[in-house]
Amino acid sequence: MARIIDWLIGWPERTSRYFVWLGPLFARLVVGWVFLWSGWGKLQDLPAITENFVSWGIPFPAVLTPLVSGIEFVGGILLLLGLMTRISAGALGVTMIVAIKSAKWGDVDSLETLLGFDETAYLAIFLWLAIAGAGPLSVDRLLSRYVRRPAF
Repeated sequence: MARIIDWLIGWPERTSRYFVWLGPLFARLVVGWVFLWSGWGKLQDLPAITENFVSWGIPFPAVLTPLVSGIEFVGGILLLLGLMTRISAGALGVTMIVAIKSAKWGDVDSLETLLGFDETAYLAIFLWLAIAGAGPLSVDRLLSRYVRRPAF
């Protein structure tokens, strides 16, 4: 029985240690790219996006539209680089919560519907990145090594 458990749990765990760098890198590249272009598109058409914010009942749309668009654009760039990942992922996670609450909440009729939204999947990825960090292949890791280096 121990051999079966080791084969089903232990072996994949040992093997996955070689690929620890891949999960956060791939997540950052995918959501960073998506939000870089999403934010850029919103910044190019602020009046239309402001009208959407008004129709969704988001307060202070004239202020929040460029703010959210900028968070998406700059946050996407920072995630691609793996720079200030926890902060960027946290800010983008908040935007996903607001997007779900303001633009999608009326469509929620079940947990299945809520979990089926793209915004919910993005929120899960942002939550993971905010907690786990950028991973080994990131500017965050390089800066951390630099700061922790002993001074001579």
